Amino acid sequence: QVQLVESGGGLVQAGDSLRLSCAASGGTLSSYLMGWFRQAPGKEREFVGVIWGSSDGTSYADSVKGRFTISRDNAKNTVFLQMNSLKPEDTAVYYCAARRGSVYYTRSDKYDYWGQGTQVTVSS
Repeated sequence: QVQLVESGGGLVQAGDSLRLSCAASGGTLSSYLMGWFRQAPGKEREFVGVIWGSSDGTSYADSVKGRFTISRDNAKNTVFLQMNSLKPEDTAVYYCAARRGSVYYTRSDKYDYWGQGTQVTVSS
């Protein structure tokens, strides 16, 4: 059973940067497809990006492409979400999720394990 714990959220101003971390226990993250999602108040959970376990290839939602970067530190069993040029519309609770296998989905119900989420608030 994989357990995921996110950290690094906070309150920042528009244009600032934040780096979120997702630490895993009970499994090796390099064996999983790791996704980041976010959910703003009153909205559905939204796909942000994904990193493959086998190749470290990444894919991102159009809304964050060029601003957000996902990376992994296998020695620490941790995945990161580097967020630059933050906008007020990036305000949400951010979740990491793990999926067995190598086929990626943007649908949240395709992921097997979830963290508890970390709040990111971007003021204008």
